[in-house]
Amino acid sequence: MVSLAHSARIPSLPTSSSANNFPFPQSYRTHHHHGHVSLPASKKKQRNRCKCSATDHSQSNPQQNRKTRQAGAEKKGVDPVGFLAKHGITHKAFAQFLRERHKALKDLKDEIFNRHLNLMELASGFEILGLHRNVQHRVDFMDWAPGARYCALVGDFNEWSPTENSAREGHFGHDDYGYWFIILEDKLREGEEPDKLYFQQYNYVDDYDKGDNGVTVEEIFKKANDEYWEPGEDRFIKSRYEVASKLYEQIFGPNGPQTEDELEEIPDPETRYKTWKEQHKDDPPSNLPPCDVIDNGKEYDIFNIVDDPVWREKFRAKKPPIAYWLETRKGRKAWLKKYTPGIPHLSKYRVYFNTPTGPLERVPAWATYVIPDADGKQAFAVHWEPPPEKAYKWKHKHPIKPKSLRIYECHVGISGQEPRVASFSDFTKKVLPHVKEAGYNAIQLIGVLEHKDYFTVGYRVTNFYAVSSRYGTPDDFKRLVDEAHGLGLLVFLDIVHSYAAADEMVGLSLFDGSNDCYFHTVKYVTFFPLGKRGHHKFWGTRMFKYGDHDVLHFLLSNLNWWVVEYQIDGFHFHSLPSMLYTHNGFASFTGDMEEYCNQYVDKDALLYLVLANEILHALHPNIVTIAEDATLYPGLCEPTSQGGMGFDYFVNLSASEMWLSFLENVPDHEWSMSKLVDTLIGERNNADKMLLYAENHNQSISGGRSFAEILFGSSNTDESLLRGCSLHKMIRLITFTIGGPSYLNFMGNEFGHPKRVEFPMTSNGFSYSLANRHWDLLENDGLHSRLFAFDKDMMKLDANERILLRGSRGLPSIHHVNDSTMVISYIRGPFLLVFNFHPKNLYERYSVGVEEAGEYQVVLNTDEKTYGGQGLIGHDQYVQRTISRRTDGVRFCLEVPLPSRTAQVYKLTRILRV
Repeated sequence: MVSLAHSARIPSLPTSSSANNFPFPQSYRTHHHHGHVSLPASKKKQRNRCKCSATDHSQSNPQQNRKTRQAGAEKKGVDPVGFLAKHGITHKAFAQFLRERHKALKDLKDEIFNRHLNLMELASGFEILGLHRNVQHRVDFMDWAPGARYCALVGDFNEWSPTENSAREGHFGHDDYGYWFIILEDKLREGEEPDKLYFQQYNYVDDYDKGDNGVTVEEIFKKANDEYWEPGEDRFIKSRYEVASKLYEQIFGPNGPQTEDELEEIPDPETRYKTWKEQHKDDPPSNLPPCDVIDNGKEYDIFNIVDDPVWREKFRAKKPPIAYWLETRKGRKAWLKKYTPGIPHLSKYRVYFNTPTGPLERVPAWATYVIPDADGKQAFAVHWEPPPEKAYKWKHKHPIKPKSLRIYECHVGISGQEPRVASFSDFTKKVLPHVKEAGYNAIQLIGVLEHKDYFTVGYRVTNFYAVSSRYGTPDDFKRLVDEAHGLGLLVFLDIVHSYAAADEMVGLSLFDGSNDCYFHTVKYVTFFPLGKRGHHKFWGTRMFKYGDHDVLHFLLSNLNWWVVEYQIDGFHFHSLPSMLYTHNGFASFTGDMEEYCNQYVDKDALLYLVLANEILHALHPNIVTIAEDATLYPGLCEPTSQGGMGFDYFVNLSASEMWLSFLENVPDHEWSMSKLVDTLIGERNNADKMLLYAENHNQSISGGRSFAEILFGSSNTDESLLRGCSLHKMIRLITFTIGGPSYLNFMGNEFGHPKRVEFPMTSNGFSYSLANRHWDLLENDGLHSRLFAFDKDMMKLDANERILLRGSRGLPSIHHVNDSTMVISYIRGPFLLVFNFHPKNLYERYSVGVEEAGEYQVVLNTDEKTYGGQGLIGHDQYVQRTISRRTDGVRFCLEVPLPSRTAQVYKLTRILRV
């Protein structure tokens, strides 16, 4: 079968397997569709070869070599159940499930390699799908719609005609996998003549003003023949029929045999070769290849070709004549003079299909700029091809990936102070400097991918390759990412591959008229969707068909696209339970391992996540992937070679739910310190990969209230205000320091934003009054500025002191948890952290254990007046010396003052020898 989507690529040679057991090219380069020049066939055959024999054929099969290399890499260091033994987990059914999953993954890779050279190619569909400028004065369009019978591109550039720009008949326009290919030729200007060279190329981007030297193609070709070939080498190029004519004359000429009887028996090749050598032994030296032939005597043998080593090195040093071919390429000025674009920059367009159910128009699946619903009119894509002199040019490199992450979660649309949708430019100018000042080292953006309905916060994605046009253009988003990198901030994207919007006109649902193109099948009864797999049971979104090869192609390419095109540093994979289970995660989990390998587990979704992590980390070694999974599927952050899924971090979702439950439902004096610690540290086996947050966007967006709104909403006395301020700081400090090396905070919560987030929708009359952030609260010396001052100093504990990396395996040693006194204490390297959550009790000399004898000094105190506290601990009490008394299971102890609802961070500043 023929595949347009996979045969149109520039092949790249696989090297030895990477750490993830996949053959990738030595250097990954994005293909910009400027075309390429093939080496002459003779040079391809001679390269890296000095002998040719039939006995070597079994070793020269690239397909066999590839499978052999892969099999060898698979065996080395791969254990499908390795992480179970590492953590002492014994469960036969789950171990068997992992082995079967490993075998299914190998089979899937074999299937992939039947259609793709390597996995990089599988994840690079964006290079040819969608709209792309071709070097041969045209634009190529490709999309996948296996259920369509006819495909055309319609738009304002062709007056929305469904017949003017359509796919050709046959394999040049439609392949066996359902990919459609359309060519939009640029239009000759009036008075201009077509190019003499049929394959005339134009350089639209790189050095676009060069190459217009006025030299004709014939002159360049003559120059190439005169300069490139040495005397004698071009003999058979200038006289292509010399050998054939001599052979013809020898057999059929006047001196040849006149009858069949005169036709002598043709000697064997060896005899003919030796005769030829004897006849030409006195010939003068030539630049033709000096080769000899040796027969090894084996049946059906192809003679070994042995060449002269001196000539071989000379040949290898000779570069292919690519420079001459590139000289024929003209620049952008020449193209603009001769042509007008077939589809100009900012043109509106859609793809038109004729399907068994009738004609329909869709926004192309691979469109990179989309207007989802313009003034109530049908959605359309926008062709984004700015002139190279106006296109955004990157200024900054990726920041070095830090060992600890302090993530600032943001939503661009609500990041402004005014009651309107903020833009990428607003965010770049106002929010990025604030994030840098606050001490965070990464931002995580939600709602960036195009979505039709603003009130969905961006979680019902309609166009996976497009940034949301309501915030600005693709170049505006590039500028945002680039400026963030310039400030030393990593940029993570909240990616939603667990489901998609059910919209048809702008989204992927019923894209080609069929019910199972990108998603599982859905049955419709009186326009109501029914079906076990096709729709999310509670959200009405569509569920991807992860077992389909072309759906994998779409999703894996999408991940790579955001990294290549927009320089994204990592991904937060949203709502994994929705894709991992056929019940979408809406089932009660007891923690039994059987729940992770029963009939409700989507094995195809698991394989997709494993592939996604392996490909991302192989192509982009510094990428960061974060798993959001409330079910904590076993092996989330274990290496894929050991049966894991390969994520770098996982989110502890229970922590924020616990805090919310405490604040809303449990009186302060009944808070359980044991439950608090157990929830925050989570699964100790993977705590060093855990991302913690006190609250993220869910608490203030999903119909709930932010902690600040709960704590300060009804604060009408100094006592209630002090309570809210104290708990706000303590909750953040213990969440920040008790877990692994990563922490997250939602935009505005660091200074106690007083109101929740509510997007404009029908229920609130489409009001924007709660869809913003009150940054002006930081301008006054009040509660919010003091909370912000505390959060900044808390971030400095990691930025300057690396507190998140301290301790055994980067984790704290929790040695004191007392439910009666409501005190928690733990050690992280040289730091001792003490928390008193009791609402009333003040302890003047509270004993906590420490491992090192010495002097400890307070470096952060939640009760300081600059942070909105009372300042009950005098500065003369900031330095404490250990007592040689065994406490909390360690040799020494400190007796520290502990006012109620306060916390202190001590640092060992002087070690005493005992």
